[in-house]
Amino acid sequence: MSTYVIGDVHGCFKQFIGLLKKINYNKIKDRIILTGDLVNRGPESLAMLNFCMKDSNITTVLGNHDLYLMYLLSIHQGKGKLKKVVEAKNSKKIFKWLLSKPLMIEIYNECSDSTFFITHAGIPEIWSPKKAQGLANEVSVLLKKNPSQVLKSMWGDHPKKWSDHLSGDKRQRIIINYLTRMRFLDKSSKLDLKNTSMKGSDGFRPWFNYVSKSHEKKKQYYIFGHWASLKGKTNDPYFIGLDTGCVWEGKLTAVRLEDLKKISI
Repeated sequence: MSTYVIGDVHGCFKQFIGLLKKINYNKIKDRIILTGDLVNRGPESLAMLNFCMKDSNITTVLGNHDLYLMYLLSIHQGKGKLKKVVEAKNSKKIFKWLLSKPLMIEIYNECSDSTFFITHAGIPEIWSPKKAQGLANEVSVLLKKNPSQVLKSMWGDHPKKWSDHLSGDKRQRIIINYLTRMRFLDKSSKLDLKNTSMKGSDGFRPWFNYVSKSHEKKKQYYIFGHWASLKGKTNDPYFIGLDTGCVWEGKLTAVRLEDLKKISI
C-alpha cells in the first residue's frame, strides 16, 4: 500500500491517467491525495471530477480554482473552461463532493515515520500546523453550513495580515487566501497576492523560507501546489512543491510518502 500526493492537474485528465499508470496505482490498496486545483485552464475538468468522484481512495484539498468552480456552481453560472462543468447533469453532485473536501490534510506515514501537512498554497509561519488545521476546519464548517455566504464573501485581497481578532467575512477570507493563494509574505506574514514570479521584493519572501527549523527535528513535511513558476523547487527538502506546470506544458508530479520519491510525466 502506497500513498501518493499529486500536484495541480488543472483539467489535464489524460496526463493524470498517464501518471496513475506510471506509478502503477492500485485503487484497492493505494491512496491518492491531490493538492487542489483539479479544474480550470486545462481541457477536461469534468472528466477529472467524474473520475475522482467514483474512486473513494482519491481525495483532495481545495484550491483557489476549485473554490471558484464552487462559486460558479452556487450561482448556476458557467464561464470559460468551467461552463461544461456547471451545465453538467451531475453538477449538484459535483458541488456536494467538493463541499465535502477540506482545506488541509494532516497525515502520518509509518514507513517514513513522518507527518505531512498538505494544503493547496501552504501554511504561514505565524500559524502552527495545529492552529492551521483548526482554522481550516473552521472555514470548512462554515462552508457546509452556509456555502453561498462564504463563496460570495471570499473574494478580495484584504485584509492582508492575520489577526486573532478578525471575525466574519474578513476572517474567512484571509484564512482562505493563506491556504489557497499565498506565495510571498513579509516578516509579519503580510500577504503579497500580486506577485506570481519566483522572487520576492520589498521585504517579501517565499512563505516556505521559514526562520524556524523545528520541522526537521520532528520530521514534518509541508506539501503544496499552486506555485507553478517554482517548478517544484523550494531548496528545502521539508517543503515539497508539486505544481510543476502541467497545464503550462510542464510536468505533472507525484510524491510517494513512504520514501519521498517523486514521479513525473
